[in-house]
Amino acid sequence: MIKPVAYKKTLEGKSNAHLLTFNDGRDYVVKYFQPGFEKTLANEWVAYCLARYLGLPIPFAQLVEIPPEFSAQYPELSQMTQTQFQFASLYVPDCFDGHQVTEVPAISNNENLAGVILFDYWMCNRDRTRKNIILCDDTPKSYRLWIIDHAEVFASFNWTLQDLETLPITILKSATHQIMAYFIEDEQKFSEQLEIIQTLPIHLIEEIVALIPEDWQVTSEERKAIVTALVVRRKRILKKLMERFIKRVYRPIHEQDK
Repeated sequence: MIKPVAYKKTLEGKSNAHLLTFNDGRDYVVKYFQPGFEKTLANEWVAYCLARYLGLPIPFAQLVEIPPEFSAQYPELSQMTQTQFQFASLYVPDCFDGHQVTEVPAISNNENLAGVILFDYWMCNRDRTRKNIILCDDTPKSYRLWIIDHAEVFASFNWTLQDLETLPITILKSATHQIMAYFIEDEQKFSEQLEIIQTLPIHLIEEIVALIPEDWQVTSEERKAIVTALVVRRKRILKKLMERFIKRVYRPIHEQDK
């Protein structure tokens, strides 16, 4: 397991993320367990593993241990709750968030965009803002898009059992989804991605949830509820949400562009 060697800075945002350098020579965005944001790390872990399996453009991540003696050197870290594991996502340098780019001429990995949108609907991610994508120069006239920050999947960073049973079934208000939709050339891509999500092995979902560290305070009942929510949404709800998105968002964008 990689180990931290240097603290760089605290990053913007309410999830209290910190940029650390590890002994593999790379920088990672590290999130600690926080009271009041109890489900943030579990959300990040589940979303990362599923997105990675689906081949979506998400930076590599892993569980890491930050020794207490390391955290004690820095006031920003010493106040954090010291669970055994923290969530660390590889920092992608020399990129911009969606707010920093005034014009996007093209997205080089546009084949992933329908999958990202459906993934957000499946996970009930209501926080796909322009700050939660990053755009990296790929060619002189295109960007490569990455998705980051999944602290608020399942509609909240501190959801309850009842919340998982009553997740919203509505079109998400996301200007970022609209930007993505513009670059999706064929609406058939949505159906293709839907089939991939719906055929993902349930045992994989169960295994990912089972690997949530114990001290992240996710009970066995909540773990079962996560699996149930994901299975129910992909089987009974996701197709309907996809069809609504295509009708209300995707087609109007492309009809206007003709």
